[in-house]
Amino acid sequence: MQDEKIKNSSELEFVVFCIENVAAKLGVDAEHVYQAFTEKSDILNGYIVPEYEVLHTQSREYIVDDILDVMKERGVKV
Repeated sequence: MQDEKIKNSSELEFVVFCIENVAAKLGVDAEHVYQAFTEKSDILNGYIVPEYEVLHTQSREYIVDDILDVMKERGVKV
């Protein structure tokens, strides 16, 4: 998967949505999730942004569970 940068406000809103909802599900601060997605891994620009077109059409529960699965596969902890 290639690294992609956020291209527009819709993608930015989606990224914020993902970070906030994963944080809520894990019961942690959103800043910690952001750090896990950017500093501890490439989940933000290497998964969430490139998969935006598919992911943003799914339910909140699906998106959060999918991202949690990616975190587990990549050994990323918050």
